[in-house]
Amino acid sequence: MFLHNLRYYLLSGFRVKSFLFWLMLFPMLLGTLFKVAFGNVYENDVLFKSIPTAVVETSENPVFRQVIDSLGEDDEPLLDVEYTDKDSAMKLLKDGKVSGIIFVDDKLSLSVTEQKMDQVILKTFVEQYSINEKIIKDTAEKDPSKIQSVVDKLSEEVSACKDIPMSHGDPDIYVQYFYNLIAMVAMYGSLTGLNVSLKNQANLSAFGARKNCSSTPKSVSLLADLTGSIIMQSACMILCVTFTHFVLKIDFGDRLPLVYVAAILGGILGVSFGFFFGAVNRFSFEAKTGIVMAVSMFSCFLSGLMMGQMKGIIAEHMPWFNKINPATVVADSLFSLNMYSDYSRFISRITTMLIITAVCTAAGIIVTRRKKYADL
Repeated sequence: MFLHNLRYYLLSGFRVKSFLFWLMLFPMLLGTLFKVAFGNVYENDVLFKSIPTAVVETSENPVFRQVIDSLGEDDEPLLDVEYTDKDSAMKLLKDGKVSGIIFVDDKLSLSVTEQKMDQVILKTFVEQYSINEKIIKDTAEKDPSKIQSVVDKLSEEVSACKDIPMSHGDPDIYVQYFYNLIAMVAMYGSLTGLNVSLKNQANLSAFGARKNCSSTPKSVSLLADLTGSIIMQSACMILCVTFTHFVLKIDFGDRLPLVYVAAILGGILGVSFGFFFGAVNRFSFEAKTGIVMAVSMFSCFLSGLMMGQMKGIIAEHMPWFNKINPATVVADSLFSLNMYSDYSRFISRITTMLIITAVCTAAGIIVTRRKKYADL
C-alpha cells in the first residue's frame, strides 16, 4: 500500500507544470542570468592583472630597460609594457589603453589621467626605482667596492607579514549568489511540502476528503506523500547543483559530493517547513501558498540572494538570526565547504538543518494526524 501511494504521488507530482517550472526551469534560467551578470566581474575587477604601461625613452637607460625586462619574466608580471613615442603614448593614455606613461630621461617621470589603484602602483614603482637608483649612484661615487652588497640588499624582499591562506577554495565573492540560488531552490521545496498538507486535509481539497475516507491508514498515506515529496525535491536539488557546476562552470571546491549532500538536506528542510506551515493553520490553500512563498523569498533575501551584503548586515546587527534562517543556513553550509579546510562550520550548519527538519516534520505529522472532521 505504501509503495502504491508513493508511486502515484511521484507520477502525479512530476506532471504538475508549476512544479517543473519553479523548481527546475526557473532556477536554471536565474542561474544563467547570474552567470552572464557576474561571470567575469571577479576576474576583471578583483583579481590583479598586469598594468598596461607605455614607456617613452627620450634618453637611453639600459639599466631601467633591464629592470623592465626582468619584471616581464614573471608568471604574473607587474607591468605590461609597450615602448613607443610620446605622441602615440599620449593617444594610448587618452583612449584608456594604458594606465600611465613612464618617461625615461635623466630622471624618471610618470604621466597619468586618473588616480586609481593601477596609477598608485605605477607611482610607487617609479618612486622606488628612482630612490634605489640614487642610492646605487651615491655608493658608486663614495665607495665602489660596496656596490654589489648594496644591490643585494636592495634586491631582498623584506616583509613584516606572513602569507597565511585563510581558505582553500574559490575566493570569488560572486559565487555566493549561486550558493543562495541553491538555497532558494531548497526553500521552494516548501511548495511540495505544502502540497502534501493539502492532499491530506479534507477541508482544503476534494482529494483530501477522499483520502480521509479511504481505507488506507492516514499514517501510511501521509508517509508515502512525504517520501515522494522528498524524492522529488532531492531530484530538483541534484539537478540544480549539477547544472550550476557542470554547465555554468561554478567552482564549488573539491568536495562536490558533500555539496550534493548539503543541497539535498536543504531541500528536505524546505519540504518539512512547507508541510509544517500547511498543517498548523486554517488558512485557505491559496493564502497558505502566498504566505509560504513570501516567507521563503524573504528568507532568501536575508541570506543575500538579492543583495550580497545583506548577510553581513544581519551578522552585524542580529548574528543569531543567520544561524536559524533556513536559506542562510543552507547557503552557509555550501560556503563553508568551499572556503574552510575543516568541517566544524559545515557540521554545525548541517546539524541546524537536521534539527529544523525534524521539528517541522514531527510537528506537522502530529497536527495532521489529530485533525478530525464532523462530516465530509
